[in-house]
Amino acid sequence: MSTTSAKIPVGVSQCLLGEPVRYDGGHKHDRYLTEVLSQYFHYRPVCPEVAVGLGIPRKPIRLVATDRGTRVRGIAEASLDVTEALEAEAERTVSAMPELSGYIFMQNSPSCGVFRMKRYSEDGMPVDSAGQGAYARRLIERMPLLPIEEAGRLNDAALRENFITRVFAYHDWQQCLEKNPSPAALVDFYSRYKYQVMAHHPASYQAIGRLLADVGKRDAEQVNREFIALFMAALQHKATRRGNTNAIMHLRGYLKGLLNADEQQELSGLIEQYRGGKVPLVVPLTLLKHYLRKVDNPYLQKQTFWCPHPENLGLRNVCTD
Repeated sequence: MSTTSAKIPVGVSQCLLGEPVRYDGGHKHDRYLTEVLSQYFHYRPVCPEVAVGLGIPRKPIRLVATDRGTRVRGIAEASLDVTEALEAEAERTVSAMPELSGYIFMQNSPSCGVFRMKRYSEDGMPVDSAGQGAYARRLIERMPLLPIEEAGRLNDAALRENFITRVFAYHDWQQCLEKNPSPAALVDFYSRYKYQVMAHHPASYQAIGRLLADVGKRDAEQVNREFIALFMAALQHKATRRGNTNAIMHLRGYLKGLLNADEQQELSGLIEQYRGGKVPLVVPLTLLKHYLRKVDNPYLQKQTFWCPHPENLGLRNVCTD
């Protein structure tokens, strides 16, 4: 993934790349995005507030709860209302960038904030934290399967891994199935993700299995639409230690009768240490992969559970739940 064309297209709030597009003429440069994830992501930057003509610097705006719904209005100039303009900019992004595999938004932004955005009454008093930035809200409505996250939340190791996992998986689906699904391609794609889905959400593992059981008897495009909705919903659940341990134990079943007593004890000990939060996931997985070399099984070798994202990111080297 050393070339731009091979990288995954990801939308991003422009200020996070160090561009001085904030209302005060500043930026919110995120070095993890530009120095680490940029090795794998090709960023498509947007500052919707600049795009709708608010200028740099500009007077600040905020979310206002009204009887017409949540509006984006000026703080000093209440007559300024850019709600429709920001929504239209989101529509332009959707049209211009249908290939996006993820989006990283700037937190606490009346245009780009996704989670727990403050809303104010028309007289300026705080109302709640139930808002979303107008641009982000419309883009999410129009691209509901797209993995999204706020930059600030990527500081949480579990949320960071979950988002990156979803981006790589969604991009894989886009490349393999989005435009040319077939029963065989659907089954082959999911066969690589079965243990990963099991780790994230066992109920979805069962639901997807039921869906694909009759894949050859239904319209492939319709099944594909149902599949990707279930698949992305499954991965949105964080893979916990319990879920990962469950997947590991199922994979361990392929070693039945192939390990001696010392090997069994060593593997069991590491699995138990991981289950108890004493070692990161990479520890039992590394030994399990080593022992599974005893089994010449291509189905096991191609499981994305082993490496759902580049190992260089080190996302499985920390203890998370």
